[in-house]
Amino acid sequence: MPDIAPHISAMPGSGVRHILERALRRPGTIVLAVGEPAEVAGTPIRAAAADAWSAGAIRYTPNGGIPELRDAIVRKLARENGLIVDEEQVWVTVGATQALHTAMAVTLAHGDEVLVPDPGYTTFTMNAHMLQAVPVPYPLRPERGFQPDLDELDALVTPRTRAIIVNTPSNPLGSTFDRATLAGILDLARRHDLWVISDEVYERFTWGSPHVSPASLDDDGRVLSVFSLSKSHAMTGARVGWLVTPPGWRPTMLRVQEAMVSCVDEPAQRAAVAALDGDQHDARAAADGYRANLNAATALLRARGVHHLEPTGAFYLWIDVSHVSDGDVLAWCERFLEEDGVAVAPGSAFGASGEGWIRVCVATGQELLLEGLRRIPAPG
Repeated sequence: MPDIAPHISAMPGSGVRHILERALRRPGTIVLAVGEPAEVAGTPIRAAAADAWSAGAIRYTPNGGIPELRDAIVRKLARENGLIVDEEQVWVTVGATQALHTAMAVTLAHGDEVLVPDPGYTTFTMNAHMLQAVPVPYPLRPERGFQPDLDELDALVTPRTRAIIVNTPSNPLGSTFDRATLAGILDLARRHDLWVISDEVYERFTWGSPHVSPASLDDDGRVLSVFSLSKSHAMTGARVGWLVTPPGWRPTMLRVQEAMVSCVDEPAQRAAVAALDGDQHDARAAADGYRANLNAATALLRARGVHHLEPTGAFYLWIDVSHVSDGDVLAWCERFLEEDGVAVAPGSAFGASGEGWIRVCVATGQELLLEGLRRIPAPG
């Protein structure tokens, strides 16, 4: 039997899924490992999808998405992100996952290097391996508040570097990059002629300063922006995201989208229109709930003396368990699951810099969240 392609065999797996699969086999586990809202998408969103199914709207749509959705996204980007784009720059994707993969596929060739945050979302590195590119971590260190050192970032650029991935608000850190930091990254990208791939899935969850889209600072068309409705509108399973490209990419994107997925299913797109154009009360209420959970959780951690990063975005807590993990946080997470009944994501799943830390999702019931956090051993 032929072998699987070597670059696929070498692709790392997901440490988060490793813990989650074990948790699902253990009834009664408090699951704080996976980034999924506990809410259900609002009734108008679900009704829009149901109506599309009932009407038989299950045929091919245009590669880039139905016009109603692309128009809604164009309006949303102007209203919330300060981005003035035309419809042909917006490509509806199977969640942000496909948008991210597409952005990397059209900018990276075999052997190209891409700078990825460390700690950073696992798919950044997985995609690079799948595309036979080389992920080069840029460290986000606790002594800098998990902000990038631009000089250090600059020193990582080589003649093979083609792109840098920016994720703000950050999964897994719950941190954000401010305007000055993003401007510095854009300046670096201009000097070295790099693409910037911006993952903005958690844009609606910022706790303090408003979200800044890197493309709003872009003056020469080098930013590709990735968005999703999965977290903001509790639509993780509907799989609707979008990629915003520089102008003039329509011929390229038609070919790429056709080869990759053809199109996103119409009922999901109709639900997305309802999510973007409808009343935002549910989305705002969910964000308020996550903020309340973060406030309660950080208060508990402070009272117990457990070191953590104060979150400025997303719905995650980044917690230091190095006092008990003994240099192998994955093994500690496995023991914590088996002995204490709580599933958390090991920080090492997000890069070498995550060793000794865990990620906790707070988008769940507050009592379950707090009970799970109470079971984390405090420093002696």
